[in-house]
Amino acid sequence: MGVAKHRAIDHLRRRQRLEQKHAALAYESTLAQAQPDFETALDDDVDDDMLRLMFIACHPALPAEARVALTLRLIGGLTTAEIARAFVVPEPTIAQRLVRAKRTLAAKKVPYEMPRGADRTARVGSVLEVIYLIFNEGYTATAGDRWIRAELCEDALRLARMLAALAPTEAEALGLAALLEIQASRLRARISHTGEPVLLADQNRSLWDPLLIRRGLAALAQAERLAPARGAYTTQAAIAACHARATSVADTDWRRIVALYGDLLAVAPSPIVQLNRAVAVGMADGPQAALELIDALRDEPALERYHLLPAVRADLLVKLGRTDEARREFERAAALTTNEAERQLLMRRARSISRS
Repeated sequence: MGVAKHRAIDHLRRRQRLEQKHAALAYESTLAQAQPDFETALDDDVDDDMLRLMFIACHPALPAEARVALTLRLIGGLTTAEIARAFVVPEPTIAQRLVRAKRTLAAKKVPYEMPRGADRTARVGSVLEVIYLIFNEGYTATAGDRWIRAELCEDALRLARMLAALAPTEAEALGLAALLEIQASRLRARISHTGEPVLLADQNRSLWDPLLIRRGLAALAQAERLAPARGAYTTQAAIAACHARATSVADTDWRRIVALYGDLLAVAPSPIVQLNRAVAVGMADGPQAALELIDALRDEPALERYHLLPAVRADLLVKLGRTDEARREFERAAALTTNEAERQLLMRRARSISRS
C-alpha cells in the first residue's frame, strides 16, 4: 500500500509537470489565438506527452543549438545555468539564445503541432540531443547537494527507449539508448551508503545492473549493424561498453577507448572530448603523456571555468608525485564546481594529499 501510494503521488506530480509544460510551450510560442486542439494535432504513434512536446519545440525555424536549449528549458525543466553547463558556454549566452528563440517562434507564428513524415524525421537529431543532455544533468548534477538526480536519468532513459522503438532504423537513436542503458547501470555504484560520490575507479562493480548492461550491449550491436560508421552516440556507447565489459579498471581496454575517443573527435569535436581522451591516454600510456595533452587545453576558452580540467590535472599530478601542485588544483576545481557533493569530494582529495 505504501508503494502504491508513492507511485500514485509520483503519477500526479508528473501529470502536473506536464500540464505546466503544455501551458509554458503554448505561451512562449504566443499562439493562443486559433490554436488547434492539442491531442488531435499529434501523431497517434507518439503516445508520450513529453516526447511529443520535444518534437513540437525542436522546430527547424530555430538554429540547432537554440532549439535544443529552448526545449531543455521549457520541456526538460533545466535551468539556464544547467543548460549553460551542458553547452560549456557562459550563462548569459544561453539566456540570450533563449530570448531570441522565443522571439523567432512568435515572429514566424510557428504552429503548435506535432510534425509528421519528413519534418518529424528532420527533428530526431535535436530530440536525441535534448534527451542526452537531460540524462547528463541527472548523471552529474550542475548544482545543489545531490551529485545524481535519478529522476532525470529515469525520464531520459524512458524517452530514449521510446524513441529507439519509434525509429528502429535510426542508428543514432539506438546508439543513444545503448549509451543511457549502460550509463544508468552504474547509478547505484556512483553513490556511497552515506550519499557521497564514488568515482569510477572506486566503484563496486557488483552493484552495476547486469540487465541494463545487457540491454545496452544489445542496442549497441543493433546500432552498429545499421551504421558501421558510428555516429557520436553510438561511439560513446562503444566507449561505455568497454567499461561495462571490464571486471576492473586494470582490466579495461584503455587503448581501444583512446581509439574510440579519436573517432568521437572526428564526428563531434569538442574540448570536453579532448579532455576525456586525455584521461584515457593517461590510463593507457601513463600520466605524463596525459598531462601534456591536458596542459595543451589550459588556454581553451570553453574550459576556462570547467572544474573537471583542474580535477583531472590534479589526479595526474598525484600520480607523478607532484603533490603540492595537485593539492592546489583540487582546491581550484572545488572552487569552480557549483555542486556541493562534488565540492566536498574534491576538498577531501585535497586534504588527503596534505596528510600524506
